[in-house]
Amino acid sequence: MVFPLSASFFMPRYALLIEYDGSRFCGFQRQLNQPSVQQFLEDMIEIFVKHPVVIHVSGRTDTGVHAFGQVVHFDSPEPIDLRKLRAYLNHFGSRQGVCILDIHVVPNDFHARFSSLERSYLYLILNRSSPSPLMEGRATYVRTLLDVDRMQQAASKLLGYHNFESFRSRHCQSKQVFRTLDECSVVRQGHLVTVHLRSRSFLHNQVRISVGTLIQIGMKRKDPTWIDDLLAIQDRTKAGPTAPAHGLYFKGVKYKQDIFGTDRANDLHPFFFEADFL
Repeated sequence: MVFPLSASFFMPRYALLIEYDGSRFCGFQRQLNQPSVQQFLEDMIEIFVKHPVVIHVSGRTDTGVHAFGQVVHFDSPEPIDLRKLRAYLNHFGSRQGVCILDIHVVPNDFHARFSSLERSYLYLILNRSSPSPLMEGRATYVRTLLDVDRMQQAASKLLGYHNFESFRSRHCQSKQVFRTLDECSVVRQGHLVTVHLRSRSFLHNQVRISVGTLIQIGMKRKDPTWIDDLLAIQDRTKAGPTAPAHGLYFKGVKYKQDIFGTDRANDLHPFFFEADFL
């Protein structure tokens, strides 16, 4: 079915706050003959609303990367019962590793990607003598005791406006390598070490390469001043390894509009952040 557009016709726009297990997908973006979060959402919403839809996402994630504060939007010419849509998607999504946390009607000029002011990621490291079968595929396991103070000292050097050529994938297609990193902090909670990064935008694999580099410093294989050298030399081959995808979480995205309640996305976290689990 085709819906004509005119200057006076605007389809209602719906924004969804979603959570998903990245280990079950080849990434967010639709891929040929591969399961993706986008494909699941579009296919299931189309069945519900009975017309084609296109999902737009705040920030695409790679294979294995999780999310607990991802935002998407789509348009529909007909009013939708949001409670029924949420229940419907969660009924089928819970079996596939996708959960809809909230849905709202948003202004027609809202765009999940282009309206974003900043995006935040969290990287989770299990740092103890033994691995955990409960966190397999949910955190990166590092046996060597990490020196979080050294990691934080190095992380602070990444803050601000820099050329991040050393910290992006060789497959990155961005023509602009300068980015402003607004947050890069390292925190220990018991056996868990978390790295928090926040910026308006990131280069491909910038977060994972940054974390892989910080881990080398935390293991005392490199000094914190290594970061200064990497920023100056602008050579990906000189930086640390790309940290595994399964430790990375898309944490949240900030907009001018308070869509889901004040800082709600930033308050979300995986269940194993609860004190009783640590």
